[in-house]
Amino acid sequence: MAAELFPTKKLPPSASATSSSSIQQYQQQNLTNNNTVQGCNWQGLYPTIRERNSVMFNNEVMADVHFVVGPPGGTQRVPGHKYVLAVGSSVFHAMFYGELAEDQDEIRIPDVEPPSFLAMLKYIYCDEIDLCADTVLATLYAAKKYIVPHLARACVNFLETSLSAKNACVLLSQSCLFEEPDLTQRCWEVIDAQAELALRSDGFCDIDAQTLESILRRETLNAKEMVVFEAALNWAEAECQRQDLPPTIENKRLVLGKAIYLIRIPTMALDDFANGAAQSGVLTLNETNDIFLWYTAAKKPELLFCTKPRKGLAPQRCHRFQSCAYRSNQWRYRGRCDSIQFAVDKRVFIAGFGLYGSSCGSAEYSAKIELKRQGVPMGQRIIKYFSDGSSNTFPVWFEYPVQIEPDTFYTASVVLDGNELSYFGQEGMTEVQCGKVTFQFQCSSDSTNGTGVQGGQIPELIFYA
Repeated sequence: MAAELFPTKKLPPSASATSSSSIQQYQQQNLTNNNTVQGCNWQGLYPTIRERNSVMFNNEVMADVHFVVGPPGGTQRVPGHKYVLAVGSSVFHAMFYGELAEDQDEIRIPDVEPPSFLAMLKYIYCDEIDLCADTVLATLYAAKKYIVPHLARACVNFLETSLSAKNACVLLSQSCLFEEPDLTQRCWEVIDAQAELALRSDGFCDIDAQTLESILRRETLNAKEMVVFEAALNWAEAECQRQDLPPTIENKRLVLGKAIYLIRIPTMALDDFANGAAQSGVLTLNETNDIFLWYTAAKKPELLFCTKPRKGLAPQRCHRFQSCAYRSNQWRYRGRCDSIQFAVDKRVFIAGFGLYGSSCGSAEYSAKIELKRQGVPMGQRIIKYFSDGSSNTFPVWFEYPVQIEPDTFYTASVVLDGNELSYFGQEGMTEVQCGKVTFQFQCSSDSTNGTGVQGGQIPELIFYA
């Protein structure tokens, strides 16, 4: 039976990079196993069948098949044992014992990298999952190709836990390729909430054209349209290099194709358009003129570009107090820190805080806001906000939303400078349900100004879920 049971899928360089350290590790394992079985009655050294099978992993002893793994120039010869492989994979069972099985001593597998193939065999032989960031995508490919579902699930879980704005676009492309809808959904959650970080990441330039179009179509991107436009141009430059084209303006427009019309250029601020997109050279003269008329003329021209702004994500607010009040002897700030710890049961993205303001007329505050995890800053910003004298909360925003992982406590802090006669919260709750997300609160040792679970500042956490 032919070794290639599935059509070859092209992986990006990041997914197929060979790890020399992984190969050396497996080679050392092979030497150890060979030495183990040189003596007599080695089987008696291991009490379980799993341990005895583990000795056979990457071992020439009793091997009845060999694989030549990897692309030309980077191959590795790997020994195997048909019975063990057939028990671990239905594809190997069909290959060795099915109706169309062929008696092959050597099977070539050019589309799987050696470290990833060995990681799959280690799971089949040893019931051990050994994953690393450099090879997990290629290991997922191998697990999918040879139908090893539990290893594939472990790869997806690994990717989900390491998901961030820096790699979300690349993982989105791969999750669609591997038909992993749960991972795809997680990628979209990160891309929507942290759109500007994701679009400015190096990984965005590595995605394929189909994934680019799906991102440019996205209604819920939380990004300025100028950022979307600049990201598309960066992608086009990288695509020119992949196609061995000079990165001229004309070639950038060529590789973008109809995707250019998925950028909602007419929804940009006029200054962004005039100083950016209009002078980029990517738009034709007629397109530039028509968009200027769209901004200024009473009778607007027909455009190929979408003229409706993206909806973005609607921020949600977790309010942790049941009432608020103010003291006649003032709530003093004077450089002291108001702080609270919180945890969530689902991944969310903290976009900012809702803060109280003056209780005796309008006032302006300067706020230094900070979000930390185990003492490490995740986000900080110094910003001013205006309080109108009401008991309402007033939003202050981080520059970018901060990704918050479940079941881990984070510290939200603020240092305020402004009118010291202000509102403060009362009747605080230790647990608050906001939609599908549960927040838990506890006091923070960083708080030096009286804020705690029962009362104080930082009445709201503003988040995307």
